[in-house]
Formats: sequence, structure tokens, C-alpha cells
Amino acid sequence: MVSLRRQVGFTYLTVMFVIAILLGGLAIVGEVWETSARREKEAELLFIGNQYRRAIGLYYTATPGPQKRYPRTLEDLIKDPRQPNTQRHIRKLFPDPITGKEFVAIKGADGGIQGVSSASDVAPLKIAGFRVRDASLEGGQKYSDWKFIHTPPVQAPAAKPAASAAAPGAAPAAPAATGLEKTNH
Repeated sequence: MVSLRRQVGFTYLTVMFVIAILLGGLAIVGEVWETSARREKEAELLFIGNQYRRAIGLYYTATPGPQKRYPRTLEDLIKDPRQPNTQRHIRKLFPDPITGKEFVAIKGADGGIQGVSSASDVAPLKIAGFRVRDASLEGGQKYSDWKFIHTPPVQAPAAKPAASAAAPGAAPAAPAATGLEKTNH
């Protein structure tokens, strides 16, 4: 009878050991899955944030006249109120993939929306290695530091008109160098 009791105790310990190993494995799988899901949401945040940045830039560029404006609301990106026809700069208003709520609007100097950001205070997994367009996101300590802001293009200064006539007695101007003078044609 004593040997049967020892055998039952040994079997019980073996089952407990196997269960502990399985639970440890499940914990590791759960952690990897959670990290993978966060990375996917980060990639979605980068994509959607850049879609908003692009749409705001299209709205800004489509402003008639020399004085450009940003949209007053995000809804203006879906249907531009300045145009007689329906003009969509973005297909729909996407929610923030991290919080599931609306993006936070970032106001520009003219009072319009110049960009968007997440409302999440969670630390991002990705803090470096961004694309050139997203270089400003490097070093962000939380998702709300990732600001997708449209930067207006720098306008080149107006070119000076060339002198139509050379000064009397001056030598004619030499043609501009193109860099192709020494190539064999």
C-alpha cells in the first residue's frame, strides 16, 4: 500500500510540473502576441497619421488664391466646403488605432488644423529608425509625442529678371554650363 501511495504522489508532482511548464509557455506566447499586436497598431498609426498629413497638405494646396489655409475641422477633409463639387482629400475620418478614439487636432498659425496626433500616453515600441518623412517622430516618449504635421512647402524667392540687353561695349554672355560639354555624343 505504501508503494501505491508514493506512486500517486509522484504522478501528482509530475502533472503539476507539466502544468507549470505549459503555463510558462502560454505566458511567453501571450507576451509575444501582445507585442506583435502593439507593433501592428503602431504601423497602422504611422500609416493613418501620414494619410491625415497628406490630406491636410492636399487641402492646403487646393486653397484658391495666393493665401493658403488649413481646414477648420477634420470633416472639411471629407468634403471640402470651398469647392462647388464634392472633393475628398481623405476617404473617411479614421480613429486613432492606439486609443480607438478620435485623433487630437493640432492647430496651425491660422487657426486651422495643421496636423493630428494620438491621445495615448503609452510609451511606443518604436523610437528610432523612422522613414525620412517621419524623422520628427524619433525619440518620442509616448504616442502623443508622434505629431503628424503638414509643413507648407518653402516658396522660392522670385527670380530676378535677366537683363534683356547687354551694356554697350560689353562682351556677349557665355552660354551656361550644362555639365555635358565633355561627354561623347
